[in-house]
Amino acid sequence: MSLFDKLAEVEARYDAMGEELSQPDVAADQNRFKQLMREYSHLREIVEIYREWRDFNTELADARELLADDDDDLREMAREELSRLEPQVEGWERKLKVLLLPKDPNEGRNVILEIRAGVGGDEAGLFAADLFRMYSRYGDSRRWKFELLNLSANEAGGYKEVICSIAGDDVYARLKYESGVHRVQRVPATEAQGRIHTSTCTVALMPEAEEVDIQIEEKDLRVDVFRASGPGGQSVNTTDSAVRLTHLPTNMVVTCQDEKSQHKNKAKALKVLRTRLYEKEQEAQRAEQRDMRLSQVGTGDRSERIRTYNFPQGRLTDHRIGLTLYSLERLMEGELDEVLSACTAHFEAEALKAVDEE
Repeated sequence: MSLFDKLAEVEARYDAMGEELSQPDVAADQNRFKQLMREYSHLREIVEIYREWRDFNTELADARELLADDDDDLREMAREELSRLEPQVEGWERKLKVLLLPKDPNEGRNVILEIRAGVGGDEAGLFAADLFRMYSRYGDSRRWKFELLNLSANEAGGYKEVICSIAGDDVYARLKYESGVHRVQRVPATEAQGRIHTSTCTVALMPEAEEVDIQIEEKDLRVDVFRASGPGGQSVNTTDSAVRLTHLPTNMVVTCQDEKSQHKNKAKALKVLRTRLYEKEQEAQRAEQRDMRLSQVGTGDRSERIRTYNFPQGRLTDHRIGLTLYSLERLMEGELDEVLSACTAHFEAEALKAVDEE
């Protein structure tokens, strides 16, 4: 099937979905309506670009037709038009191929961001706090909404662990390649000899699961309540408001103590648990398809070191895509578009290569 035929099919599906969404029975079913709207919004982008491309092709065909005209002025005008239009053909085709790549089922979702200190003691915790601030600054620039779900601080003012949900436009699309081990090289404030230390943090970026994706039954949960404690919880309250959920079938444990209300802490813990179970399910599906090259693009293997932040040199290096930027101070202030866009372009190119080789 040609690219044109595939796009014509997408346009027909888009028009049919528009009709379906206008039906009262669909609007009454909120889960179905939400799922259809997610797909409809994705198709809208493809259809709008396809229609622009169709207009472009019409303009190109008209210019080529004028080359055979008897009028010298018209032929010259056609040559000028073609010199402008023909270099754009390859770019248009690549843009459309990218849009037709198998759709990530998690596009359009909000996310759960988890940052944990790794090797490096207090310095790793301070770097975890720096990473959280970096993502928060970036999110503020895009008007995303952050909700803190759990925070465990260390005595040095850093974070052992921080978990939050992020809601907004294109959250998952922009951040989905951030999962992995982030390494920092710098001189800690406590280092008297001026030696550079290397520490690590693990970033996990998971699409937020909805109740329709993962349903958790009460019989599968053990709920423990206790008093919030430690640097992150001393000022929360002095009642048993902290909640620990254990999912018995998987032995997965989630703790939340950020709120003064036990009810709110349980709701936040359930959100994290549901998302982790959804991610576990997604990882199982990816594992089944690991022999397929396309399924490996952008899986964000957390065992790999994906990025190094070298403060003495002011350098950020993304090891997956071979990108080095000497603007670390600006990047740590949340100006991440350059590195995030480079990751997206790289993994899209890998996906296109895999499709072309099939």
